[in-house]
Amino acid sequence: MHVPWILRGPGIERGRELDELAAREPQRVEALDRRLTALLAECDAAGAAAGTPRRRTPPSMSSCVDSSRSSATRPAIECPPVLSGCMSSSRAFYVTTPIYYVNDRPHIGHCFTTLVADAVVRFERLLRGGDGATFFLTGTDEHADKVVTSALAHQSTPQAWADQNAAEFRKAFAAMGFSPDDFIRTSEPRHKEKVPRLIELMIARGDVYRGEYTGWYDAGQEEYLTETAAKEASFVSPVTGKPLQKRTEPCWFFRLSKFAAPLQAHLEAHPEFVRPDARRAEVLGRIRAGLNDVPISRPVTDDPATQWGVRMPGDPQSRVYVWIDALFNYLTAVDTPERRPLWPPSVQLLGKDILWFHAVIWPALLMSIGEPLPGTIWSHGWWLAEGRKMSKSLGNFIAIEQLEAYARRYSLDALRWYLLTQGPLGANDADFVHAKFVEAFNADLANGIGNCTSRVGNMIGKYFDGKLPVDAAAAAKASVVPGFDWPALVAGAVAKATAALRACDLQGALAPAGELVRAVDGYINVTQPFKVAKLAPDDPAKRAELAAILANCAEALRVAALLMSPAMPDKMAQVLREWSCVPPAGAPLAELVRLDGSHALRAGTAIAKGAILFQRADPAEPPPTAAGATDRPSS
Repeated sequence: MHVPWILRGPGIERGRELDELAAREPQRVEALDRRLTALLAECDAAGAAAGTPRRRTPPSMSSCVDSSRSSATRPAIECPPVLSGCMSSSRAFYVTTPIYYVNDRPHIGHCFTTLVADAVVRFERLLRGGDGATFFLTGTDEHADKVVTSALAHQSTPQAWADQNAAEFRKAFAAMGFSPDDFIRTSEPRHKEKVPRLIELMIARGDVYRGEYTGWYDAGQEEYLTETAAKEASFVSPVTGKPLQKRTEPCWFFRLSKFAAPLQAHLEAHPEFVRPDARRAEVLGRIRAGLNDVPISRPVTDDPATQWGVRMPGDPQSRVYVWIDALFNYLTAVDTPERRPLWPPSVQLLGKDILWFHAVIWPALLMSIGEPLPGTIWSHGWWLAEGRKMSKSLGNFIAIEQLEAYARRYSLDALRWYLLTQGPLGANDADFVHAKFVEAFNADLANGIGNCTSRVGNMIGKYFDGKLPVDAAAAAKASVVPGFDWPALVAGAVAKATAALRACDLQGALAPAGELVRAVDGYINVTQPFKVAKLAPDDPAKRAELAAILANCAEALRVAALLMSPAMPDKMAQVLREWSCVPPAGAPLAELVRLDGSHALRAGTAIAKGAILFQRADPAEPPPTAAGATDRPSS
């Protein structure tokens, strides 16, 4: 149904217009009121279940229809509740990636963000003892103009083209070993049918109005730049280098300016909301400089590209701006009775190029419709390729085929480990350099966890017929070596990993496992079990000493494998399987690592020598090629 009061422009009093709308269309106002009230009730119920404070109930539609209230006397916007800290084990854990332009080909940028989400949710499942109330969302953004133009160029329809390319993203993500709970597509009815209803809520709150926009349009990125930003970029796209287009067109505006103060207050009160800190400072600086209202629609014309997408409610001649459409996916994907308790997201991962949309426009949209805000918006840096920024013009994107070549040559888990531990998770960019990959592979994997598990497994096989000779708990008491208090070392590693994850520091969460491996290597160098073994046949005390040494090593490596498993699920599962200590479903990490618990290694546990996890790489070998011609199978 058309809403005439919105079409009159920004200079007309909202209260009088709502009065007129209520007089003409009372049923619609009542329906919107019921929808808004029900949505807010769901939010309050979810917040109560999670232990978050109940937000002040905003005025109903009926109370908004009051021309006697000036804008100066209306209730102030109140910041919705958020999670305390980046991640909380006391409620559902919901992690998202951006949804990716379906017109792109999957490359390292898409895969890195999604890999981080995959590792984070695997870590969370490990902590909780299974899937539990965890949810990992990714997907594709399919309503861009370029989908239509590309489809026409390939003699296809927009939907068929989107179907084809979305399948490529699914294939790429499966090749990287990702485990999303859902893959949402914005062309799906479950999403596109909900977007207009959410915008209706914004209209009902007086946060959307009709106007005319003039600005500098970046066709390649499908976004407008402000006059200042366009001038700073010399009126060319900062991304593609192509000239910006000066456009004037009718559109619907979102009152972003209305939310400047509550957004600023929220970021100041919740420093964990935007991370890393440099990104938070950047966002706060721009908010303090003032926010302008932003267009959220594009006109529908005879151009087929403008006819693809979601229509504005009540105005079939306008379609929802692709970015607004896309941002709502995080909500539409869980807007079901079963999934509603997942809201809000615990952490939303994205690259630094889309920080503004996610750290400013997205929370403002949520404030408008009365939804609680995410716990953390984490904006990581970019990958470089051998020291150069990746771009289409240079043709140096590291595509999925190149990543698959590395996975074939060194193993998928080795690739995942390198990307996660050496990637641009902080404010700075990171360089994908083959020599650095080989260095990290040899240091952390071939000479680290791989060599250490091989040494310990071989010694248990050689000296004790492949059976753990003594309980791990007894071994920790029997072998007292200065500097190697194994119960404290293991407990400390688990505590550090858990604390780092709660602070959204994934690299910090993975580091303690490597420290445990290095501690085992150091312990072996100090205790020299191969020398003790020579005396063990004729000396029961030496045999007991040898048993304690190897049991301590094996137990520490078991815990290290658990802590490394979010990054390397296949290889660490191999270790746990060969050492007869696969954790049972439902057991949380705190129980799995207890030395006096039922999951610690016991005397008689079969410890297989197993295959080599990671064969040392030759630094002189050339990088693997996407064609796979020079690749050899990974061990």
